[in-house]
Amino acid sequence: MATVPVTEHTRPPFWRDERVLTVVAQVVFLVVVVLVFTYLYNNVQAGLRARGLTGGYGFLQQRAGFDIGESLIPYTADDSYGRAFVVGILNTLKVSLVGVLSATLLGLLSGIARLSPNWLLRTLVSAYIEIIRNTPLLVQLFFWYMAVMLKFPRVRQAVELPGPIYLSNRGIAIPWLRPEAGFPVWIGFVVAGIVIGLIVAKWRTNYEERTGQSGYPIVAALVTWVMFAIVGWFIAPGTPATVAKPELNGLNFQGGTRMTPEFAALFMGLVVYTGAFIAEIVRGGILAVSKGQREAAKALGLNDVQMMRYIILPQAMRIIIPPLTSQYLNLTKNSSLAVFIGYPDLFFVAGTVLNQTGKSLEVISLVMASYLSFSLLTSLFMNWYNQRVKLVER
Repeated sequence: MATVPVTEHTRPPFWRDERVLTVVAQVVFLVVVVLVFTYLYNNVQAGLRARGLTGGYGFLQQRAGFDIGESLIPYTADDSYGRAFVVGILNTLKVSLVGVLSATLLGLLSGIARLSPNWLLRTLVSAYIEIIRNTPLLVQLFFWYMAVMLKFPRVRQAVELPGPIYLSNRGIAIPWLRPEAGFPVWIGFVVAGIVIGLIVAKWRTNYEERTGQSGYPIVAALVTWVMFAIVGWFIAPGTPATVAKPELNGLNFQGGTRMTPEFAALFMGLVVYTGAFIAEIVRGGILAVSKGQREAAKALGLNDVQMMRYIILPQAMRIIIPPLTSQYLNLTKNSSLAVFIGYPDLFFVAGTVLNQTGKSLEVISLVMASYLSFSLLTSLFMNWYNQRVKLVER
């Protein structure tokens, strides 16, 4: 019987080795990017010197000299430009985080409702989605600000809702917690409850995977957190907090907290607009789940809520999350339209700083770096969550 001669495997020459060529191509690309960046940087510096201008970020230490109508941290006109930038960043984060959570809830409910067998509900939700998706966001922001918020009655004739909640052209006044002496101790218990709750959720999840029986990890985590909060409330010295209700005092409300018309209009516009797109993403993800999954759930005796909670949504999330990430990024970037209705977000504050200092390159670079950081952090979290829920093939 003839034998096949065995030839020794030899690597091809480096100019034909794909592994070597791949590395070389990446190095060449990196060198080209560095050279282009260096050229642009030197060109900008030469242009500044030719006009007698100096670059740098030293102006951030100078006195700002302008007020900001809404701030999460103490701020006055005597503070620096750097602190003004921080105020703008925090205002952008506030509307973005609250908007993302609210838009997700609205989009989830709307996406499920559009698949409802109830004709009236399905038609109303479909009309909402089609109208909002085909109307520019800036037009919607003007509508919420000019036609809704500023059309509320004056403060003395404010509309009172249960709570009490007051609606006026000065904003929305709502009750709020006022910290007392025991507040720091209570907050410590609340934070401890969150940490222990996450540990309990992980434990119950492992129990599910090990036994195949439902461990209710989310319910267990919430119960743990609530128990810590309740125990901390009674252990803390004195009353941790009291509810401060808004009361009319002169030409405005005192006590509680107040959503300015600008923030309320921006919040409603971003939530309603982004929620319509999220609703379509949710609807598409649910429809992508095989009908056989629904039939199997019905055969097991699950009702519609159980089927959606345990069967459909967990599988649909693997399809929903990637485009959902894009909508979160869009909401954060769309918040820059706040400049048109006077909400002092990052872009609004940056425009004022640019007009006063003339540091266009530095200010624009700070704005770009801030929005880039928001986007990268959001993408990092969503990619991590996507890895947690994706289907693992065996």
